[in-house]
Amino acid sequence: MRLFLMLALVSALVTFVGSIAVWKLGLKYKLYPKIRDRDVHTRPTPRLGGVAMFVGILAAFGVAWLVSMIDSATFAQLEIVFADPFQVPAILIAALLIVVMGVADDLWDLDWMTKLAGQFIVAGLIAWQGVSIVSLPIGGPDGGIIVGSSWLFATLTVFTIVLVMNAINFIDGLDGLVAGVALIANGVFFLYTYLLVQKTSPFNYFNLASIIAVVVVGACIGFLPLNWHPARLFMGDAGALLVGLLMATSAVSVTGQINPGSLEVGELFPAFIPIILPFAVLIVPLLDFGLAVVRRLRAGKSPFSADRGHLHHRLLDMGHSHLGAVLVFYGWTAVVSVGCLLAFVFPVYFGIPSWVAFALLAAGVVVLLVLTLAPLGRRRRLGAAADLGAGESGSETPSPAGLPADGR
Repeated sequence: MRLFLMLALVSALVTFVGSIAVWKLGLKYKLYPKIRDRDVHTRPTPRLGGVAMFVGILAAFGVAWLVSMIDSATFAQLEIVFADPFQVPAILIAALLIVVMGVADDLWDLDWMTKLAGQFIVAGLIAWQGVSIVSLPIGGPDGGIIVGSSWLFATLTVFTIVLVMNAINFIDGLDGLVAGVALIANGVFFLYTYLLVQKTSPFNYFNLASIIAVVVVGACIGFLPLNWHPARLFMGDAGALLVGLLMATSAVSVTGQINPGSLEVGELFPAFIPIILPFAVLIVPLLDFGLAVVRRLRAGKSPFSADRGHLHHRLLDMGHSHLGAVLVFYGWTAVVSVGCLLAFVFPVYFGIPSWVAFALLAAGVVVLLVLTLAPLGRRRRLGAAADLGAGESGSETPSPAGLPADGR
């Protein structure tokens, strides 16, 4: 565990220092776009935080590789992550390409077809170099695992990565929103992969999914101080697409390294966690993405055309403050992802049935629904009070010349 903590710390520190440097350079050379109608912020703000996050993530991977080479006796198991000479380099090259494209979009506003083509290219690069879905726990003779065509799963991998990248990018509209959601989601996913590897391979705690998740956690921690409301620096498309790319890659890599069918658990649900948990930690971005696509297609627009109808915009319109809307997103991400994690932890480690975790999840959902909808009730009460006050004022104050109280 200490190596994971060290990697997170390296990623956080390098990202933080890089964020300060990028922020100062962005202000000095005016590397920021004009404020758009749909934007929530009111002052020009640099959008190149994704560059700093990439440098932090790259530094953490570099430290992991050096540790595996220098202290191979202590961290011999870490060599498994770098055993394939092309896998990790392909991920980092794909990350670099998506950051370059994101920076170009942040500065010059690329058209959506160019961006989508770039996303498919980087996703294809990752799938081509072996980070691909290879099995699904949906039936089959080998412990509930079914293995399909490599082309089928490579295609599924590409579309999954592109979907997650766009889902993360779509919610990037409030200060601290994506960084905080990604911090919670990757933190939960790291715990899951770490605990699952302990259970399925007790002599090797290291795997690609855990390392990716923990370095993304570090990058988000390092970036948040400059991105917290009021933000001095945005991660931009470069950062949002980078985070989405790595989150999807982490989730995909689990299926190639871990056989959940080897768990000796009397329930079926834990075997489905590799499929369910990635979607659970991304429940809010995926919901926003789906609603946006449907909304824009119904209006006869491109599904990637910008508008002011995202969930965070709706929360602001409901009456939530900027911070309140962000905390609502954090709450939904934490409740759903932790609830699914407990559905794995309870039966595997404590012998507690999964339904207890689902009961806690349901209770959390009820609480969050109340908190999410609270501004609507407050607005209704204020409106009723205002109407009552206006009525009382009209009945007690005589109008001049015998006219009605409204002057008409």
